[in-house]
Amino acid sequence: MLGAGLPLAVVGVVIAALVLAPESLAAYRAAARNRIQTSLNLALGSALATIGLTIPAVAIVSLVLDLPLALGLSAMKIILLALSLFIATISLGTGRTTVLQGAVHLVIFAVYLFTTVVP
Repeated sequence: MLGAGLPLAVVGVVIAALVLAPESLAAYRAAARNRIQTSLNLALGSALATIGLTIPAVAIVSLVLDLPLALGLSAMKIILLALSLFIATISLGTGRTTVLQGAVHLVIFAVYLFTTVVP
């Protein structure tokens, strides 16, 4: 990625996209069948499970090997993360989701991808 002039963070985004691809495809298919709640459950559940397993594993390895641990979140990325969690809370708090809420999540994701490629 560095040869293409892209930041190193793009490698992490590509790896995350590959890991989450099967669940994302299932979520997309559920959304196409107008099962938005199922789609959201698939997408958020798989992402949370992946993150919930990856971060502790990386933390344990860094402690065992005595390596420094840096998650690499800038202030802007932390704000996007907090915004995503806030919108997810609103979306899931009502018990039903709408297309507008899904669109808001997609816009936040697009901003994240854009700010990753163009810091």
